[in-house]
Amino acid sequence: MLGIGYVVGALVLFAFILVFKAIKTVPQGNEYTVERFGRFTRTLGPGLHIITPFIDRVGPRINMMETVLEVPRQDVITKDNAMVSVDGVVFFQVLEAPSAAYEVTDLHGAIQYLTMTNIRTVMGSLDLDELLSQRDRINGAILGVVDEATSHWGIKVTRVEIKDIDPPRDLVDSMARQMKAERDKRATILDAEGDKQSDILKAEGNKQAAILAAEGRREAAYREAEARERQAQAEGKATRDVSAAIEGGDMQAINYFIAQKYIDALRALADAPNQKILFMPVEAAGTIGALGGIAEIVREAFGGSGHAARPAAPAAPSRGSEASGERSQYRVSERAASRAGTTTPAPPPQSAMPRSPWDPV
Repeated sequence: MLGIGYVVGALVLFAFILVFKAIKTVPQGNEYTVERFGRFTRTLGPGLHIITPFIDRVGPRINMMETVLEVPRQDVITKDNAMVSVDGVVFFQVLEAPSAAYEVTDLHGAIQYLTMTNIRTVMGSLDLDELLSQRDRINGAILGVVDEATSHWGIKVTRVEIKDIDPPRDLVDSMARQMKAERDKRATILDAEGDKQSDILKAEGNKQAAILAAEGRREAAYREAEARERQAQAEGKATRDVSAAIEGGDMQAINYFIAQKYIDALRALADAPNQKILFMPVEAAGTIGALGGIAEIVREAFGGSGHAARPAAPAAPSRGSEASGERSQYRVSERAASRAGTTTPAPPPQSAMPRSPWDPV
């Protein structure tokens, strides 16, 4: 009985081992290769699978998800003989598990070394300035070369990224000075452009101001000429009216006209700030005597025929002043008569005449 128990136990153990060898579970995102007597036969996808125990066995287990591979730092000499330190990363995904398992030994190491060599090749053909400013171009060039080289390995290289580019310290200082000089140059150019634009705008403003000032002076001159023309027309009309009055025998008009001119001249002399005392010449007495015509006009306008009651007359003026006024009236009458073509009567005798309270003293 004891021997039979050992046999049953051995059979149970063998059956357990047989089941364990035959049933295989593949996790999601992975694929297993199956080898029969060392030769690849098929691939097991995610899930539960049964293989022939002791005849088939599971070969390389391949990760089908996208994988990130670090590219170690290395020194690269650029086209202009500048040495820089570069590192990066590679993103790839296995598309065919058998090829990734049997076409290359150490898939990760192969991708890593292939990427490093192509980084040196691509970056060595560029200048330092291009190396620092054209990372997209460098990444695209490296990606194209590495993806083409690894295509028969059953993988797809999706991205190649350069992480850091570190030039030597002295080269960094030189680049900083160069950048500062370039920025100073740009600032100087911008300042010069600003001064140029400012001068142009100022010149345009001065030009417009000069044009407007010239137009203003032209308009003012036109207005002033028009005013003088109107004033001349008014004076001509006044002169014609006075001449018509003289021709009609009204001598008071010319007396008023002359007296008004003399009054304006005297007012101008009196209003001058540097003329406070007026010295009248002897001949001015005749002029002042001619102002009696204004009083005569006032009497005719407000006193009717001139025979209204008058206030007491002031003291009689000097004979010279009265004679001068009569001579002035005679000359005016003579000119008016010469215009009318008549003979001027002889001047009246210098006799005393009744005086008006408005006559000058």
